[in-house]
Amino acid sequence: MELTMKPVARIQSDFPEKFGIPRQSGLVPELEARVVFEPPYRAPEAVRGLEGFSHIWLLWAFSESLREGWSPTVRPPRLGGNVRVGVFASRSPFRPNPIGLSAVRLERIDFGPEGPVLHVRGADLMDGTPILDIKPYVPYSDSYPQALAGFGGAHVDDALEVEFPAALRDMLPPEKREAAEKVLRGDPRPSYQKDPARMYGLSFAGFQIRFTVDGNRLTVREVQEDFPKLT
Repeated sequence: MELTMKPVARIQSDFPEKFGIPRQSGLVPELEARVVFEPPYRAPEAVRGLEGFSHIWLLWAFSESLREGWSPTVRPPRLGGNVRVGVFASRSPFRPNPIGLSAVRLERIDFGPEGPVLHVRGADLMDGTPILDIKPYVPYSDSYPQALAGFGGAHVDDALEVEFPAALRDMLPPEKREAAEKVLRGDPRPSYQKDPARMYGLSFAGFQIRFTVDGNRLTVREVQEDFPKLT
């Protein structure tokens, strides 16, 4: 039986590209995003009762990672990109069905011309990502504090020291500064890149943040307005 799925919504986030997006949802709770329903699903009654939940599940499509075929093994970045594990033991976007799952905090629901709009925090999604489904997060059944994390628990507490000069930090809108710093602290680089001379550029909230990393210290070098790429 062949299944066909249609996006019920799309997310509006501060990440216009994949680089820099936190590796999991909830790592940077300051990140704000909006879930805007597609026109056929903008019925207010479709979210009736959702306001009673503090968190929700977003099921979404890896729309930027679609490719033909699949491999039974992948190389997770958290293992340096050199060790292969089973695709079903990973959260790799390269899967038989490119579906992602994120738990986010539901701040509020606004009702207006776009229908019900969900304001969420902690999402790990690129701007425009198609949302396939939304489900309430139920703590007593969805949370297992004693669960083992496998290789996913390796380096979970690792964080870079961030040197963000005040003059550059103040170029960002006040409400975006803490989120930007926490994104940088989580080390946006691919795990296999360790060149201290390399300059990286992170597009975030309409700005390009350029930085270098030497050892455990990340230093912000430039902040500029991020102009759209010409197509």
